[in-house]
Amino acid sequence: MNQWSIEGPETLTFGPVRSLDVRIVAGRLNVLASDGPPTLEVAEVDSSPLIVTYDEEHQELVVAYKDLTWEGLLSWLRRDRRNSSVTLTVPKTCAVNAGVVSAQAVVAGFENMTQVRSVSGDIVLDGVSGDVSATTVSGAVESRAMEGDLAFKSVSGELTVAEGTPRRLRANSVAGRITCDLRLRPTGHVTLNSVSGDILVRLPENVETDVNIRSTSGRLVSTFDELFTANNPGSKTLQGRLGGGMASLSATTVSGEVALLKGEKE
Repeated sequence: MNQWSIEGPETLTFGPVRSLDVRIVAGRLNVLASDGPPTLEVAEVDSSPLIVTYDEEHQELVVAYKDLTWEGLLSWLRRDRRNSSVTLTVPKTCAVNAGVVSAQAVVAGFENMTQVRSVSGDIVLDGVSGDVSATTVSGAVESRAMEGDLAFKSVSGELTVAEGTPRRLRANSVAGRITCDLRLRPTGHVTLNSVSGDILVRLPENVETDVNIRSTSGRLVSTFDELFTANNPGSKTLQGRLGGGMASLSATTVSGEVALLKGEKE
Protein backbone atom coordinates (compact mmCIF):
# COMPACT_ATOMS: atom_id res chain seq x y z
CA MET A 1 0.00 0.00 0.00
CA ASN A 2 1.46 3.35 -1.10
CA GLN A 3 0.18 6.74 0.04
CA TRP A 4 1.00 10.34 -0.90
CA SER A 5 -0.14 13.71 0.45
CA ILE A 6 -0.43 16.19 -2.44
CA GLU A 7 -0.19 19.85 -1.44
CA GLY A 8 0.75 21.42 -4.79
CA PRO A 9 1.16 20.67 -8.50
CA GLU A 10 2.48 17.14 -8.95
CA THR A 11 2.38 14.16 -11.31
CA LEU A 12 2.31 10.53 -10.21
CA THR A 13 2.40 7.32 -12.27
CA PHE A 14 1.06 3.99 -11.02
CA GLY A 15 1.06 0.32 -11.88
CA PRO A 16 -2.09 -1.48 -13.09
CA VAL A 17 -5.40 0.05 -11.94
CA ARG A 18 -8.69 -1.87 -12.04
CA SER A 19 -10.77 0.49 -9.89
CA LEU A 20 -10.63 4.23 -9.28
CA ASP A 21 -12.28 6.17 -6.46
CA VAL A 22 -11.90 9.97 -6.65
CA ARG A 23 -13.63 12.70 -4.62
CA ILE A 24 -12.98 16.45 -4.79
CA VAL A 25 -14.91 19.57 -3.79
CA ALA A 26 -14.54 22.54 -6.16
CA GLY A 27 -12.48 23.16 -9.28
CA ARG A 28 -12.20 20.66 -12.12
CA LEU A 29 -11.94 16.89 -12.43
CA ASN A 30 -11.00 15.03 -15.62
CA VAL A 31 -11.08 11.23 -15.67
CA LEU A 32 -9.92 9.93 -19.05
CA ALA A 33 -9.47 6.47 -20.54
CA SER A 34 -5.96 5.87 -21.87
CA ASP A 35 -3.77 3.02 -23.13
CA GLY A 36 -0.77 4.52 -21.36
CA PRO A 37 0.32 4.01 -17.75
CA PRO A 38 -2.20 5.18 -15.11
CA THR A 39 -1.33 8.76 -14.21
CA LEU A 40 -2.47 11.45 -11.80
CA GLU A 41 -1.74 15.06 -12.70
CA VAL A 42 -2.59 17.68 -10.09
CA ALA A 43 -2.40 21.22 -11.44
CA GLU A 44 -3.82 22.95 -8.36
CA VAL A 45 -4.62 22.14 -4.73
CA ASP A 46 -6.06 24.75 -2.40
CA SER A 47 -6.40 24.79 1.41
CA SER A 48 -6.02 21.11 2.20
CA PRO A 49 -3.89 18.28 0.76
CA LEU A 50 -5.28 15.53 -1.44
CA ILE A 51 -4.57 12.05 -0.15
CA VAL A 52 -3.61 9.50 -2.80
CA THR A 53 -3.65 5.79 -1.96
CA TYR A 54 -2.57 3.05 -4.35
CA ASP A 55 -3.12 -0.60 -3.46
CA GLU A 56 -0.88 -2.50 -5.85
CA GLU A 57 -2.13 -5.93 -4.77
CA HIS A 58 -5.80 -5.16 -5.49
CA GLN A 59 -5.01 -2.57 -8.21
CA GLU A 60 -7.12 0.09 -6.52
CA LEU A 61 -6.45 3.83 -6.67
CA VAL A 62 -8.10 6.38 -4.35
CA VAL A 63 -7.73 10.17 -4.67
CA ALA A 64 -9.70 12.21 -2.10
CA TYR A 65 -9.65 14.71 0.70
CA LYS A 66 -9.20 12.92 4.00
CA ASP A 67 -12.49 14.16 5.50
CA LEU A 68 -14.64 14.01 2.33
CA THR A 69 -16.73 10.83 2.40
CA TRP A 70 -19.44 9.75 -0.01
CA GLU A 71 -22.00 10.12 2.76
CA GLY A 72 -20.78 13.65 3.57
CA LEU A 73 -20.90 15.21 0.09
CA LEU A 74 -24.04 17.24 0.82
CA SER A 75 -22.68 18.75 4.03
CA TRP A 76 -19.84 20.38 2.09
CA LEU A 77 -22.23 22.91 0.57
CA ARG A 78 -22.12 24.78 3.87
CA ARG A 79 -18.37 24.50 4.36
CA ASP A 80 -15.16 25.80 2.81
CA ARG A 81 -14.60 25.51 -0.92
CA ARG A 82 -11.44 23.56 -1.62
CA ASN A 83 -10.39 24.21 -5.19
CA SER A 84 -8.36 21.62 -7.02
CA SER A 85 -7.62 20.76 -10.63
CA VAL A 86 -7.11 17.04 -11.15
CA THR A 87 -6.65 14.87 -14.26
CA LEU A 88 -6.55 11.09 -14.04
CA THR A 89 -5.81 8.70 -16.91
CA VAL A 90 -6.57 5.02 -16.36
CA PRO A 91 -7.47 2.03 -18.61
CA LYS A 92 -10.85 2.08 -20.34
CA THR A 93 -11.78 -1.16 -18.53
CA CYS A 94 -11.28 0.48 -15.13
CA ALA A 95 -14.31 0.77 -12.84
CA VAL A 96 -14.73 4.48 -12.05
CA ASN A 97 -16.38 5.99 -8.97
CA ALA A 98 -16.14 9.80 -9.06
CA GLY A 99 -17.71 12.39 -6.77
CA VAL A 100 -17.66 16.20 -6.75
CA VAL A 101 -19.44 18.89 -4.77
CA SER A 102 -19.33 21.93 -7.07
CA ALA A 103 -16.45 20.98 -9.35
CA GLN A 104 -16.94 20.47 -13.08
CA ALA A 105 -16.34 16.82 -14.02
CA VAL A 106 -15.50 15.22 -17.37
CA VAL A 107 -15.43 11.43 -17.63
CA ALA A 108 -14.51 10.01 -21.05
CA GLY A 109 -13.96 6.72 -22.83
CA PHE A 110 -14.81 4.04 -20.25
CA GLU A 111 -16.64 0.80 -20.95
CA ASN A 112 -16.99 -0.91 -17.56
CA MET A 113 -18.92 0.39 -14.53
CA THR A 114 -18.93 4.18 -14.13
CA GLN A 115 -20.59 6.06 -11.29
CA VAL A 116 -20.51 9.85 -10.99
CA ARG A 117 -22.11 11.86 -8.20
CA SER A 118 -22.38 15.64 -7.89
CA VAL A 119 -24.11 18.20 -5.71
CA SER A 120 -24.06 21.30 -7.92
CA GLY A 121 -21.19 20.65 -10.31
CA ASP A 122 -21.92 19.82 -13.96
CA ILE A 123 -20.95 16.42 -15.38
CA VAL A 124 -19.95 15.50 -18.94
CA LEU A 125 -19.92 11.82 -19.94
CA ASP A 126 -18.15 11.51 -23.29
CA GLY A 127 -18.19 8.15 -25.09
CA VAL A 128 -18.87 6.23 -21.89
CA SER A 129 -20.49 2.82 -22.32
CA GLY A 130 -21.14 -0.12 -20.01
CA ASP A 131 -23.14 0.37 -16.81
CA VAL A 132 -23.28 4.11 -16.07
CA SER A 133 -24.91 5.98 -13.18
CA ALA A 134 -25.07 9.77 -12.75
CA THR A 135 -26.66 11.40 -9.71
CA THR A 136 -26.87 15.14 -8.96
CA VAL A 137 -28.81 17.58 -6.82
CA SER A 138 -28.73 20.61 -9.11
CA GLY A 139 -25.80 19.88 -11.42
CA ALA A 140 -26.44 19.25 -15.12
CA VAL A 141 -25.39 16.03 -16.85
CA GLU A 142 -24.45 15.88 -20.54
CA SER A 143 -23.92 12.50 -22.15
CA ARG A 144 -22.30 12.31 -25.59
CA ALA A 145 -22.27 9.23 -27.81
CA MET A 146 -23.52 6.98 -25.03
CA GLU A 147 -23.94 3.24 -25.43
CA GLY A 148 -24.91 0.68 -22.85
CA ASP A 149 -26.97 1.52 -19.76
CA LEU A 150 -27.38 4.98 -18.22
CA ALA A 151 -29.28 5.67 -15.00
CA PHE A 152 -29.76 9.37 -14.19
CA LYS A 153 -31.30 10.88 -11.05
CA SER A 154 -31.55 14.54 -10.07
CA VAL A 155 -33.65 17.04 -8.16
CA SER A 156 -33.31 20.08 -10.42
CA GLY A 157 -30.35 19.25 -12.66
CA GLU A 158 -30.83 18.90 -16.41
CA LEU A 159 -29.99 15.81 -18.46
CA THR A 160 -28.90 16.09 -22.09
CA VAL A 161 -28.18 12.97 -24.14
CA ALA A 162 -26.61 13.66 -27.55
CA GLU A 163 -26.27 10.90 -30.18
CA GLY A 164 -27.23 8.21 -27.69
CA THR A 165 -27.71 4.55 -28.59
CA PRO A 166 -28.75 3.09 -25.26
CA ARG A 167 -29.51 -0.45 -24.26
CA ARG A 168 -31.32 1.05 -21.29
CA LEU A 169 -31.82 4.67 -20.33
CA ARG A 170 -33.57 5.50 -17.07
CA ALA A 171 -33.91 9.15 -16.06
CA ASN A 172 -35.70 10.55 -13.03
CA SER A 173 -35.90 14.27 -12.25
CA VAL A 174 -38.10 16.41 -10.07
CA ALA A 175 -37.77 19.78 -11.81
CA GLY A 176 -34.88 19.37 -14.24
CA ARG A 177 -35.36 19.29 -18.01
CA ILE A 178 -34.59 16.05 -19.88
CA THR A 179 -33.46 16.33 -23.52
CA CYS A 180 -32.54 13.23 -25.53
CA ASP A 181 -31.40 12.74 -29.12
CA LEU A 182 -31.56 8.97 -29.54
CA ARG A 183 -31.14 6.08 -31.92
CA LEU A 184 -32.86 3.02 -30.51
CA ARG A 185 -31.60 -0.54 -30.79
CA PRO A 186 -34.29 -3.21 -31.40
CA THR A 187 -34.05 -4.12 -27.71
CA GLY A 188 -33.53 -0.54 -26.47
CA HIS A 189 -35.57 0.47 -23.44
CA VAL A 190 -36.00 4.14 -22.45
CA THR A 191 -37.89 5.34 -19.35
CA LEU A 192 -38.05 9.06 -18.55
CA ASN A 193 -39.83 10.48 -15.48
CA SER A 194 -40.25 14.04 -14.24
CA VAL A 195 -42.54 15.92 -11.89
CA SER A 196 -42.45 19.45 -13.30
CA GLY A 197 -39.48 19.35 -15.66
CA ASP A 198 -40.08 19.24 -19.42
CA ILE A 199 -39.04 16.23 -21.50
CA LEU A 200 -37.93 16.46 -25.14
CA VAL A 201 -37.02 13.39 -27.20
CA ARG A 202 -35.85 13.28 -30.81
CA LEU A 203 -35.97 9.95 -32.67
CA PRO A 204 -35.10 9.01 -36.27
CA GLU A 205 -37.98 9.15 -38.73
CA ASN A 206 -37.75 5.39 -39.35
CA VAL A 207 -37.46 4.35 -35.70
CA GLU A 208 -39.16 1.13 -34.59
CA THR A 209 -40.48 1.45 -31.06
CA ASP A 210 -43.57 1.32 -28.88
CA VAL A 211 -44.40 4.68 -27.30
CA ASN A 212 -46.26 5.34 -24.05
CA ILE A 213 -46.28 8.95 -22.83
CA ARG A 214 -48.41 10.25 -19.96
CA SER A 215 -48.89 13.50 -18.08
CA THR A 216 -51.33 14.68 -15.47
CA SER A 217 -51.57 18.29 -16.64
CA GLY A 218 -48.59 18.92 -18.93
CA ARG A 219 -48.91 19.41 -22.68
CA LEU A 220 -48.05 16.46 -24.97
CA VAL A 221 -46.63 17.16 -28.45
CA SER A 222 -45.60 14.76 -31.23
CA THR A 223 -44.55 15.12 -34.86
CA PHE A 224 -45.15 11.38 -35.45
CA ASP A 225 -48.59 11.04 -37.04
CA GLU A 226 -48.87 7.35 -36.10
CA LEU A 227 -49.38 8.13 -32.41
CA PHE A 228 -52.79 8.60 -30.78
CA THR A 229 -53.64 11.16 -28.11
CA ALA A 230 -56.31 10.92 -25.43
CA ASN A 231 -57.31 13.58 -22.90
CA ASN A 232 -59.13 12.29 -19.85
CA PRO A 233 -59.84 14.00 -16.52
CA GLY A 234 -56.55 14.04 -14.64
CA SER A 235 -54.62 12.26 -17.38
CA LYS A 236 -53.27 12.86 -20.89
CA THR A 237 -51.74 10.08 -22.99
CA LEU A 238 -49.81 9.77 -26.23
CA GLN A 239 -49.43 6.17 -27.36
CA GLY A 240 -48.80 3.97 -30.34
CA ARG A 241 -46.32 1.93 -32.35
CA LEU A 242 -43.73 3.40 -34.67
CA GLY A 243 -42.56 1.05 -37.42
CA GLY A 244 -42.56 -2.53 -36.23
CA GLY A 245 -42.13 -1.67 -32.58
CA MET A 246 -39.61 -3.86 -30.67
CA ALA A 247 -37.87 -1.06 -28.73
CA SER A 248 -39.80 0.83 -26.04
CA LEU A 249 -40.03 4.48 -24.99
CA SER A 250 -42.05 5.68 -22.02
CA ALA A 251 -42.20 9.15 -20.48
CA THR A 252 -44.23 10.38 -17.53
CA THR A 253 -44.67 13.83 -15.99
CA VAL A 254 -47.05 15.51 -13.58
CA SER A 255 -47.02 19.06 -14.95
CA GLY A 256 -44.09 19.05 -17.37
CA GLU A 257 -44.49 19.22 -21.14
CA VAL A 258 -43.42 16.22 -23.21
CA ALA A 259 -42.40 16.65 -26.86
CA LEU A 260 -41.53 13.76 -29.19
CA LEU A 261 -39.89 15.02 -32.38
CA LYS A 262 -39.09 13.33 -35.68
CA GLY A 263 -35.49 13.55 -36.83
CA GLU A 264 -33.71 12.37 -39.98
CA LYS A 265 -33.69 8.73 -41.09
CA GLU A 266 -30.90 6.52 -39.82
